[in-house]
Amino acid sequence: MIPRVQFDPNAPAPLDGIRVVDISRLVAGNMVSLQMADQGAEVIKIEDPKTGDPLRAWRVKGFSLHWKVYARNKKSFAINLRPQAGRDALLDLLATSHVFIENFRPGTLEQMGLGPDVLHKRNPNLIIVRITGFGQDGPYRDRPGFGTLVEAMSGFASKNGYGDRPPVLPPLAMADMIAGLYGAYAIMIALRAIDHGGKGQVIDLPLLDPIISILGPDPAAYRVSGEKPVRTGSRSLTTSPRNVYETSDGRFIAISASIQAMAERLFRTIGRADMIDDPKFRTNTDRVRNIDECDGIVAAWIKERTLADNMAAFEAAEVTATPIYEVDQLLDDPHVQARGVLVEAPDKEAGSVIMHNVIPRLSETPGKLRTPAPDLGQHTRSILEAIGYPADRIAALVADGVIKEA
Repeated sequence: MIPRVQFDPNAPAPLDGIRVVDISRLVAGNMVSLQMADQGAEVIKIEDPKTGDPLRAWRVKGFSLHWKVYARNKKSFAINLRPQAGRDALLDLLATSHVFIENFRPGTLEQMGLGPDVLHKRNPNLIIVRITGFGQDGPYRDRPGFGTLVEAMSGFASKNGYGDRPPVLPPLAMADMIAGLYGAYAIMIALRAIDHGGKGQVIDLPLLDPIISILGPDPAAYRVSGEKPVRTGSRSLTTSPRNVYETSDGRFIAISASIQAMAERLFRTIGRADMIDDPKFRTNTDRVRNIDECDGIVAAWIKERTLADNMAAFEAAEVTATPIYEVDQLLDDPHVQARGVLVEAPDKEAGSVIMHNVIPRLSETPGKLRTPAPDLGQHTRSILEAIGYPADRIAALVADGVIKEA
């Protein structure tokens, strides 16, 4: 059973006292601020009073599950930034903050009168994270940039899938997620720099650069060999055997025999110890050169047996193999359950929502699920009160339609 947890709003955490203002929309910025929020930072989501963050509109069976997962531990501040009064209120909030996250096109923040020069004049130590598709400079700086575009342009899609079929985009917001993790890491570097006597700075965080960084030495390999990466499905062109293999009962197993000892262990397990000294399979280079035959031998043995029989043999021999899970099997996995990788948290609309636990785990200062994702404008008043706005000024902002309360 997936562990059930309760939100603990009073749980201490290592980033207590850090205020993050997140004006971004959709995935990348929310991923950045989620990392901060899970470790105790006060994350204030700036939202449009009418629509809120677009993640709220990504619904499954009527529930905003993306929002519930990626806005946990955050506060909602619903404010209209078109009138000057709204921009003034945001500027007052940023004067008391440590981090500001935005994902407008380059130049938009400056047009609003909130460029880094203005913000740093009010708050010299403010860390400004600027998320775009292609960066703050370069020929493509003004292009709108969704993750799909950089997943295509980076080279990822061209090497993903099978060679006889079109390139395949990832079925998730992969570029946004990668950039989000890089962004949180960059913020911690910038905070540390301030601890050492530095000052606030701008973090230029495009979606394109981070995804290129995870593709390994492809550019170097092309320069050396003149050969472009090819789509190989689940195979690897650097190690063999490494693939997905079907069992007799229609399930699938993934195997990665990426070191010599593991390949030899696999060959013994399938009754083909002769392959260890066979010139066609003796070394990894030999196996990659004869990858079709090597894969065929392994696949034939696996296809004759059920998933359970295959896994029993591989586990007994300590072969690096695992079933291909679908989501229901992931939820039922005893290891996932025992470690609390996924937890079930209470939710006033759905009853409960399953979400990933705080990652990574720190032994002395573990993050916590402190609060559920907020309603639109739930914290507007309390945030303004915390920065010194009197009740009559807040009332005037409400009356003028500048802010919204839940």
